[in-house]
Amino acid sequence: MSRDFRLFNTLTGQVESLIPIEPGHLRFYSCGPTVYSYAHIGNFRSFLTADLILRTARAIGWKTTYVTNITDVGHLTDDDTMDPSGEDRMARALQSKEGQRFANVWDLSRHYSSALQSDWLTLNLLEPDVQPRATEHIREQIQTIEKLLACGAAYQTSSGVYFSVESFPNYGSLSGNKAAEALELAVRDVVVDPEKKDPRDFALWKKDAEHLMQWYSPWGWGFPGWHIECSVMAQAYLGEQIDLHAGGEDLIFPHHECEIAQAEALTKRPFSRHWVHTRFLQVEGRKMAKRLGNFHTVRELVNDRGVAPLALRLALISGQYRKPFNFTFSTLRDSERHVARFSEAFKLAHGARDRGHNAASTVGETLIDRYQSVLNALLDDLNTPAAIAQALDGVRTILGHKDQLDKRAYNFMRGIADLLGIVPFTKEMSADPNETKIQLEAPDTDPLTTRIEELIQARSEARKTRDFTLADKIRDELLAMNIEIKDSPNGTSWRKKSNI
Repeated sequence: MSRDFRLFNTLTGQVESLIPIEPGHLRFYSCGPTVYSYAHIGNFRSFLTADLILRTARAIGWKTTYVTNITDVGHLTDDDTMDPSGEDRMARALQSKEGQRFANVWDLSRHYSSALQSDWLTLNLLEPDVQPRATEHIREQIQTIEKLLACGAAYQTSSGVYFSVESFPNYGSLSGNKAAEALELAVRDVVVDPEKKDPRDFALWKKDAEHLMQWYSPWGWGFPGWHIECSVMAQAYLGEQIDLHAGGEDLIFPHHECEIAQAEALTKRPFSRHWVHTRFLQVEGRKMAKRLGNFHTVRELVNDRGVAPLALRLALISGQYRKPFNFTFSTLRDSERHVARFSEAFKLAHGARDRGHNAASTVGETLIDRYQSVLNALLDDLNTPAAIAQALDGVRTILGHKDQLDKRAYNFMRGIADLLGIVPFTKEMSADPNETKIQLEAPDTDPLTTRIEELIQARSEARKTRDFTLADKIRDELLAMNIEIKDSPNGTSWRKKSNI
């Protein structure tokens, strides 16, 4: 299937066709989080953009190789200004009230990495082909820095190794920050380093005897700069040139600008042909911040407030990625109602999956048209509001014609699930509505439900063996997830209370 997939390219400033270097094979890298805390819903808005790109590419028959990283070292508190001073975000987190429960920074990293992967599944994001960690690719980063030094694009000082921005004339091509004077003002250089040649230069390797995570290098003990990890890992798994690079709009400068400089200084070829960036998320019209009380993580909304995971997913994709998005609890409540309707329609469609085409009804053809409209909206720069509207229109068709449904209704719901990720399945499926290949999971099952039922089963086993200490511990864990359980002669039932 050959279709035109158009996305806004930050590099050129216009919507363009996404054209893979290898026809039909999308090689795609998206920046992941720094695991010093639980990922918040703003992080996941960006991750969901990447997820929708992946789903859309697969829907038109493309092979995909998707890589998204985990930053577990090197991200300093002042990295957004290219200033290689500041405290490492991981080290600062260890010193926080929440971080005091961890024995060391490595334990902290493992905990939040595991939490990220749990939240990832909770929101029904497709798993990447590779999810590399910065700490597992130190050797490759050191080797790249050596090459940059050898070609004259970097230099060493007593405090580390810097990339020479002056050596790369195209610096600023992504962000538009090309004027040296403007760049110097932007970076607010406060580093007292008389050996640094240019205030625009950024750290590739940092020497710091006090840093908690260190490795030995040709320049002594230290740790890599934040920017070097992504360009190195992207090229390690996707090749010197990649098709698409994505991330949040805050990464355009300096992070992605620095990635381009590091990669292209060595290859002399474009690093990524297409760049996609997701705009910021606000909450109830204000910037999300802990001090404002509007900072929300996935697990807080799902576990503490009882928000249905797929409703949260639907709310976060309801705004087009290239426009600022205002997340409200009113939108979340609407999304819960929509998801309930999707579930109701799925049950009806699931019951009609073995019915042949109903020649007397136009419902099946209407649903095929609606699916194509959803796909076309996503192919048009991920126009998710239009895609969701068309999907809901298809749901209304199913709910309004219950006695006229056939297997095309089932295929429609499966295709919508593949494209928008709002119905969980046991396996990844083709999004072709004209073909039935994969057995569906029960309609009300999601990763969180599976976990709850596993805990309830474990508690039942503990009670049978009279291990009441374990049973009480499991009950407490369920209560912490805002799950109420009720024991009866017929077994244990549960319900989740919503607090939104």
